[in-house]
Amino acid sequence: MIRFEQVSVTYEGAAGPSLQGVDLVIPEGELTLLVGPSGVGKSTLLGAVSGLVPHFTGGRLSGRVTVAGRDTRTHKPRELADVVGTVGQDPLAHFVTDTVEDELAYGMESLGLPPAVMRRRVEETLDLLGLNELRDRPIATLSGGQQQRVAIGSVLTPHPRVLVLDEPTSALDPAAAEEVLAVLQRLVHDLGTTVLMAEHRLERVVQYADQVLLLPSPGAAPVLGPPAEIMAVSPVHPPVVSLGRLAGWTPLPLSIRDARRLAAPLLTRLSAPAGAAANPAPPLSEPARGAVSQGSAPDPAPQTPAGLDLRSAPPSPPAAPHTPAPPHTPASPAFEARGPGRSPGGGAAGLLARLLRRGTPGPSPSTPAPAGAPAHTRALGVRRTRTDVLRDINLTVAPGETIALMGRNGAGKSTLLATLVGTLAPTTGEVTVGGRTPHRTPPPEMVRRVGLVPQEPRDLLYADTVAAECAAADSDAGAAPGTCRALVSALLPDVPDDTHPRDLSEGQRLALALALVLTGRPALLLLDEPTRGLDYAAKVRLIEILRGLAADGHAIVLATHDVELAAELAHRVVILAGGEVVADGPTAEVVVSSPAFAPQVAKILAPGHWLTVSQVAAALDTALDATEAQ
Repeated sequence: MIRFEQVSVTYEGAAGPSLQGVDLVIPEGELTLLVGPSGVGKSTLLGAVSGLVPHFTGGRLSGRVTVAGRDTRTHKPRELADVVGTVGQDPLAHFVTDTVEDELAYGMESLGLPPAVMRRRVEETLDLLGLNELRDRPIATLSGGQQQRVAIGSVLTPHPRVLVLDEPTSALDPAAAEEVLAVLQRLVHDLGTTVLMAEHRLERVVQYADQVLLLPSPGAAPVLGPPAEIMAVSPVHPPVVSLGRLAGWTPLPLSIRDARRLAAPLLTRLSAPAGAAANPAPPLSEPARGAVSQGSAPDPAPQTPAGLDLRSAPPSPPAAPHTPAPPHTPASPAFEARGPGRSPGGGAAGLLARLLRRGTPGPSPSTPAPAGAPAHTRALGVRRTRTDVLRDINLTVAPGETIALMGRNGAGKSTLLATLVGTLAPTTGEVTVGGRTPHRTPPPEMVRRVGLVPQEPRDLLYADTVAAECAAADSDAGAAPGTCRALVSALLPDVPDDTHPRDLSEGQRLALALALVLTGRPALLLLDEPTRGLDYAAKVRLIEILRGLAADGHAIVLATHDVELAAELAHRVVILAGGEVVADGPTAEVVVSSPAFAPQVAKILAPGHWLTVSQVAAALDTALDATEAQ
């Protein structure tokens, strides 16, 4: 169905090719998962299938890509529309109409399908993706996850033979992601649709894949094979695979169910010291024996069946520390975040802390927020067009505390963040941030009290270069010239001043937006879906940075569907449903009791309270020390 023949792609001005020597066949009627670290050319490979590369992106494509016998060099995207359906990372960029139902019908109308066929397929797609209640809604009023489902539905209605999806579940809550993946499975199994999908959240999708296509590093030859075989050597892999590597399980499990079948001996080892099974592991002060986290492997340079040595792949991230203690605990969570083997003040978090303490105008970020708690809401309610989006929200955020807001798409998470930053006025109740009412306070006065990194970081980026963005941020915050640029250098090494923000990857744009917000050194930092588009290594770096900020007294509230991020980072988890708080408590207590929001390790090792692979590694280390001491 999809054939690559010695394909290489080089963009104008690039030092080298983004793709090189790709020669393979994507099987027809199967779901092929495209994996690899950020920046290895996954989006370029997907674009070559849909014809966007090189017809839209520019650059030079050598070799040949054919889809259903059509050469993408000679067929433009519109000439492939009846064969290939594409959903990119940013669904808003693809919408043409204003309402959900019109968007689902637009592609079929462009192909000239009869009205009766169009009506039937729209109804089928609304039911498949759970969009029926949203059919008349303006797309602009939907949550990010709802928009993602509409984007997927808009390419399903023409019934293409090939679906190309770039991060299709990145903005979806766990239940919605399962629904979308179940639909994709039905299309593959029942209709024989060929699906090629890139996704960083492998814990969600790898068990559904028929084949995995690995791009191990920039310029390296891709490897195609069965999922378990590729995951055994991949530099990026989900927690279930990390746990399997740590425990020495063979074959490596890809699903919770398979891992639970192998977990009994590991649970026995973990339960050896008294009380170990019931309590989270202690902080890691040095590398645990055999410790692994997402993206690391204990085995030296394993070989693929094709003989690929992955020692040339990007280094694996360090083992992430255990779930932090509450902020009032003497052992500050921070700096467990320095990670194994890091000295105080080292790494990106330490550099950021030093930069944020420089004597620029304004209060030190390590001092308490004005008027006590950085943020407080009392009986907060927000009503939109006769709908209660938020009801009776009572929330207090303490200095140095990290809170994860979780809940299904449309639960009100982004709306709550908007009221805290002041872009949305509450209908009822009160909101105070740093002793001020956000929506009634001029933005220049709020910039040191609260900052928001939105779900789409590009919403903060208006200038033509990184240098111009930094200069504007310094001016807006009243900071010394060069303050923002120093933060960018800490977060994004080797990014030139003249780089246009649109040329940055999703993860780089997030880092730039974070630097712009941190220039004002707000006491309260808000992040909306901060790991969207990030691979595991980038997520580990983000966790380290955020923990460093919390140690300096910044309060952090993040809205996320990433249960693994919440397990690693949050002190508290607040779950919203229908605009109301339905759970609020310590992370371990809330997520372990929730089938939807529990991380993979918690599900595998239930009823234990371990949340992350690094906790398990530390517990095994403790058990080994106890055994040696006897």
